[in-house]
Amino acid sequence: MRKLLFIFQVLCLAALAAPAQDTLFRFALVTDTHVGTQTGQEDLERTIADINQQPQIDFVIFSGDVTEFGSDEELRLSKSIITRLNKPWHIIPGNHDTKWSESGCNSFRTVYGNETFSFMHKGYWFLGTNCGPNMRMGPGQVPRENLVWLDGQLQQQQNRELPIIYINHYPQDSGLNNWYDVLDRLRDRNVKIMLCGHGHVNRAYNWEGVPGVMCRSNLRAKKPVGGYNIVSVTPGELVFNERTPGMETLAAWHKVNTTGKPAWMPNPPRPSYSMNAAYPQVQIKWQVQEAGDMGSAVAITEDKVIYTNTNGEIKALDLKTGKRRWTYKAGGKIYSTPLVHDGHVIVPCTDGTVYCLRLKNGKPAWKRATGKAIVSSAAAYDGLAVVAGSDGHCRAWEISSGKLRWDYDGVKGFVETKPFIYENKVLFGSWGNHFYALDAATGKPLWDWTNGANNRMFSPAACWPVAFDQKAWIVSPDRYMTVLQTGTGEEVWRFRDTANWVRESMGISPDSNRVYAKTMQGQVLAFNARSNEREMIWKSPVEMGYEICPSPLNEYNGVLYVPTGSGVLYALSAADGSLLWKHKFSNCLVNTAQPVDSNTVITSSMDGKLLCLEIKP
Repeated sequence: MRKLLFIFQVLCLAALAAPAQDTLFRFALVTDTHVGTQTGQEDLERTIADINQQPQIDFVIFSGDVTEFGSDEELRLSKSIITRLNKPWHIIPGNHDTKWSESGCNSFRTVYGNETFSFMHKGYWFLGTNCGPNMRMGPGQVPRENLVWLDGQLQQQQNRELPIIYINHYPQDSGLNNWYDVLDRLRDRNVKIMLCGHGHVNRAYNWEGVPGVMCRSNLRAKKPVGGYNIVSVTPGELVFNERTPGMETLAAWHKVNTTGKPAWMPNPPRPSYSMNAAYPQVQIKWQVQEAGDMGSAVAITEDKVIYTNTNGEIKALDLKTGKRRWTYKAGGKIYSTPLVHDGHVIVPCTDGTVYCLRLKNGKPAWKRATGKAIVSSAAAYDGLAVVAGSDGHCRAWEISSGKLRWDYDGVKGFVETKPFIYENKVLFGSWGNHFYALDAATGKPLWDWTNGANNRMFSPAACWPVAFDQKAWIVSPDRYMTVLQTGTGEEVWRFRDTANWVRESMGISPDSNRVYAKTMQGQVLAFNARSNEREMIWKSPVEMGYEICPSPLNEYNGVLYVPTGSGVLYALSAADGSLLWKHKFSNCLVNTAQPVDSNTVITSSMDGKLLCLEIKP
């Protein structure tokens, strides 16, 4: 047996392109394992067993999409498999681990210890960051807190000649909304290569003068066995060989010359803000840059703006000046929109706690623990805070005392939305392909509608639903707009428009005459909310480009505010959808735009920017 094992190891070494005597070290790049899919677990187990029999591999890097749905169960299962490795390993999340995360991306950090990595190996510095999108659907985005972390790493390491290998799940191009934030930080460094997954194939790139390599998925796809890459680091090259676990190491499919410094592209393309010059009436009154992402709307009181971030902070600013009034630190990332009611601020958190703070000073009034993380937002009903979580429960607490009034435990999948309270009913969807109506006073289930999809990613879970005239309106990733009777849950109509793909972004006019929906083609549709048939009133002539940003739409005083995934806020005429103005303040997802009055709007973006815009006559 030992002789056979020795022969196997010799054959593995012989298949590698780099001569053994010239190789500084080798590592395995395993990506897109998607544990939770049909073959994900078996494919990963086979790869781990294969790597364990190859002593020439020094360590392993897992570059994202470790799981299919980012669930706690999938993360724990993947960790139990990966820890069978008999050598060091390093890991970062991908979009599948973060966008549909029932824990609000906390469980990845809890299970794996972090969402970034930094380590040295034989003279090379390896840096890995998260790619997003975190919780909110859109293009990828390196989280703001990861950029702050990267700044700290670079400040600590002053040797700019040190060779760097950078890893992210996404390619370093415009598929990441803030690709330039990473590249600009690394431009004066000796970056030898940037590695990624995401595309499931082996492919070579050049990103602004730096070599890039995408590696194949570990999934077998249509083949009997999956695979991964072995990367050999030599004094002058990086050599990539695809490995079929238990079978063979293929000939090198790519080599990267590592002699000399990278030939960084001079004056690379960057997002343009030139559109703002055409609308000088829109000015920034004040702005704040957070050290973490912002993934929710804000609450506006008479003199304060209350908001949250993914560093677990709940903050209050002065509405007029933007100056800090108070800060409270919770125990996990927060993606919930604060609820302000009767002098209290209610914020559900991914640490599984519902926090109730005093509006005047941010001091805690009460805290209530639940069974799991909460990534949804609270809704108010008759002195109650109604909160649906990730543990199958929807609960209502008395805001004044924190007393639990009711608890419904029949929710399938986790909840991301903000429930809509309509005629004593709580209306919300979940990532279990269901939409619920509960009695707001008692929590008693009234009805439960399902779209019949087998794929949970088609759930009506991310949109903020609206209701009027005994009808509830929802849009979802299956591209259907659905209207349900609020009394029975029966369908009034359900339609998939092949020319106008609705997704998760919608709203209703203050007079409830119109329901709005944004399309993936980048236009806005207005429907007659009072009709029992699908009656489109107008289709906006404004072209916003490809749009999957799920942020809700708000109308105020005849102006419809439309957030986008590219950092642009549009103001359209509510009468016909024509453009009034647009303003770009980021290149990342805009959460919402919340009018204070006709001339003042509070808006924020996923990369931690909070602004007060002043629109002058």
